[in-house]
Amino acid sequence: MTVLFRDFSGPRISPRGSVVCIGAFDGLHLGHRHLLTEARRIADACNLDLVVVSFEPLPREFFGRANPPPRLIRARQKFRALREAGADAIGLLRFNQGLADTSAEDFIAELLVRRLNARDVLVGPDFFFGKGRRGNLDMLKDLGAIHGFEAQGVQPQIQQGERISSSLIRADLQAGRLQEAALKLGHPYVIEGRVVRGKQLGRTLGYPTANIRLQGRKPALMGIYATWIHGIGNGPIAGVSSLGTRPTVNGREPLLEAHLFDFDGDLYGKHLQVEFVHKLRDEEKFDDLAALVQQMDRDAVQARDVLARWTLGECA
Repeated sequence: MTVLFRDFSGPRISPRGSVVCIGAFDGLHLGHRHLLTEARRIADACNLDLVVVSFEPLPREFFGRANPPPRLIRARQKFRALREAGADAIGLLRFNQGLADTSAEDFIAELLVRRLNARDVLVGPDFFFGKGRRGNLDMLKDLGAIHGFEAQGVQPQIQQGERISSSLIRADLQAGRLQEAALKLGHPYVIEGRVVRGKQLGRTLGYPTANIRLQGRKPALMGIYATWIHGIGNGPIAGVSSLGTRPTVNGREPLLEAHLFDFDGDLYGKHLQVEFVHKLRDEEKFDDLAALVQQMDRDAVQARDVLARWTLGECA
């Protein structure tokens, strides 16, 4: 069973010693997975636990609260993906002012040494930590020699001449380059969540939707998309999904609304995964609901066509 811990301080997590990976891990892209694979290899060879340390919220979200960066993956998705990657323990540390003020030296001594009993520490390129971002790979190596662990930086993964990064994936998603994002992630981009009750306007317009709230997170993409919806039955269901603020009905909070083709059933409370296949258009404000429905009709036809061709292995 994978252990989840949220606090910087606390009882020792790994009595037998651990290999520790540290990072934001937003998106769990191919670069992250390469880091985790190497850490798992060392842990298996040395009979150590694999411990992954990340943060919730991410440091960039904490310091940029007025305008946080888009998130690629929710905490629940990240935990599950890290567990599937073989982590024995996962730290989603509460990033608050106290943690932000923790010196790099104390981060090493309290977390890595005392709590995690680290024997090896692996980080990605350009990794910094501690108050004022004073900590880096050189400090990890120097203090590791004192505390009894080794530190190494894992080389980035290069694709088409560029280093794979969460920032590049966000740029791809925002530009509608879903296939390029999928290549960097190693899988299609997915947003998941529990279906909540909405105003049921879509039902009155002939397009009932499964609504997933983003819980205050800024989405990495907006617009209307051809999608596959997972989590119902044995296979995905084709659909058309909108992610935006619904300006025609004066909405404000971003909401993911997925309309499932040829489906009639109660989805409230279900945990669904919405896979984004192809961007159809940007979100628009229409003069009235009749104009909105006409466009929704066109979106549905286009989405069906895209997904039919996708099933046949053709490019969307």
